[in-house]
Amino acid sequence: MTADRAPDTAPVLDVRDLSVRFRMRGGNDIAAVSGARFSVAPGECLALVGESGCGKSVLASALLGLLPANAATTGSALLGGDTDLLTAGERTLARTVRGRRIGLVPQSPAAHLTPVRTVRAQLEEALRELTGARGSDLPKAALAAAARASFPEGHLDRYPHELSGGLAQRAATALALIGDAPLLLADEPTTGLDRDLVERTVDELRRHTDTGRALLIITHDLAAAERVADRVAVMYAGRIVEIADAEDFFQAPGPRHPYARGLLAALPERDFAPIPGMPPELGALPEGCAFAARCGHADDRCTAERPAFRADLACHHAPTGRTHPLKEAADA
Repeated sequence: MTADRAPDTAPVLDVRDLSVRFRMRGGNDIAAVSGARFSVAPGECLALVGESGCGKSVLASALLGLLPANAATTGSALLGGDTDLLTAGERTLARTVRGRRIGLVPQSPAAHLTPVRTVRAQLEEALRELTGARGSDLPKAALAAAARASFPEGHLDRYPHELSGGLAQRAATALALIGDAPLLLADEPTTGLDRDLVERTVDELRRHTDTGRALLIITHDLAAAERVADRVAVMYAGRIVEIADAEDFFQAPGPRHPYARGLLAALPERDFAPIPGMPPELGALPEGCAFAARCGHADDRCTAERPAFRADLACHHAPTGRTHPLKEAADA
């Protein structure tokens, strides 16, 4: 599988030049997502990774039509070759897309669960709506749906406010998996889970792709991404800066963008070398490369000229090898 495009089949999701700007009072717009381009093929998992606040969840909300009224989107996001998610409208998204063609594991599961209904009742409602299960089939189907997401049977009759964060996450995952949608969008699906449950959850999400369905997982957990992904897209300051084959990304030869290399080097099991500095404010992005102020390779061109995204990389310099680029500068 190459990094520049998904396998030679029509993609389940094909995103082209997706941008999201938030109109703010005073006229200082925020460019939350800029020119995102990627696709997800049948049977493939793409992991979108990056620091908190880089625009990953805004991108997910744009795909599902869940942005606030002051958001403006441009570009296209073609689902199944026939539905542009950015222009489909709320009626189409609500009736034919959400749950049926795109399953969502939300970043804040407690806010997406119905507070006045038990987990069992919500599972049974989703089963009736999405699978047609009725009558005596519902209790058994609800148990199976809960087990699929490692949600304990003894908690099925609890209300959302009675659940821990980890249990709420598993309940939301169980609901998202019920429809066996062609595309599963999992936004930080391992939040609040211990490492054993993280592995079990991502393994179950990965099984979603076994029959040709697609998975887009949005996460800052690189260990989870390494376990589940076929390809990795790295996002920084609202922009995708690299897309790579997962095996190449996490092993040799490693990522080519200095920010992506810094993310890996910051892991405890690697160099444990944090990236210095802070990401720029999305409402005040620099003229050149947004990562230049934190990068040991930056030069005058980097600060003056925004790098184009070519050959799955947005960088004026394509470093090779596995050495931490920021460490190189410090050691020089």
